[in-house]
Amino acid sequence: MRLRNKVAVVTGAASGFGEGIARRFSHEGASVIVADIAEGAGRDVADTLRRGRFVKCDVTNGDDMAAAVALAEEEYGGLDILVNNAGVTHVKGPMLEVGEDEFDRIYAVNVKGIYLGAIHGVPALQKRGGGVILNIASTAAIRPRAGLTWYNGTKGAAVTLTKSMAIELAPEKIRVCAINPVIGETALLTSFMGGPDTPEMREAFVSGIPLGRMSRPDDIANAALFLCSDEAEFITGVCLEVDGGRVI
Repeated sequence: MRLRNKVAVVTGAASGFGEGIARRFSHEGASVIVADIAEGAGRDVADTLRRGRFVKCDVTNGDDMAAAVALAEEEYGGLDILVNNAGVTHVKGPMLEVGEDEFDRIYAVNVKGIYLGAIHGVPALQKRGGGVILNIASTAAIRPRAGLTWYNGTKGAAVTLTKSMAIELAPEKIRVCAINPVIGETALLTSFMGGPDTPEMREAFVSGIPLGRMSRPDDIANAALFLCSDEAEFITGVCLEVDGGRVI
């Protein structure tokens, strides 16, 4: 198993990409802290993992992030991998129609969440002599779609943060990478579409993806597994597109 004896915290792991990552990591031998605000779904995921625990976690709250890391240390002896996956968006539409409160929430989850993950996760990784931070960004950072301007900006920040963190944390043997998924079959799909999930709406989005489909949780989980495994020990600062060719 490729993550045998590793301990991971995965935020936003109650559904979507995060759930896929948590399940793949567990299958490959990792002990996984499922960190999410959705308590019922999060517990359900954790209960099905080989070695998993749930913690209710709002990634915009420093105490919650500290508790997620502390649970990893208390339950499994440390932290090797931190996946900053939790994310939100606004509904696709004109940028001037996004309210200030919604703007603040998007940046708090998608950007401040990475900051708080580092504040509380890096000291735990240092205790282990190194580890991996994986940020789930988006193709929106590289090839943005109109109507998602403020969301696009948060993912651009995630990419830049990944590269800067990778440089700064390299002497600590902490690798920092990102994944840029294309639009995926998750709970956020209708928000990205800006309308109902119809065959016609899907076709409008899929037409821009050369491999002809949206991303799936397993696609992201497989990429995450590689980047967080020892097979990628000489890879840091990479932002890997998992996008069916969308940004070519």
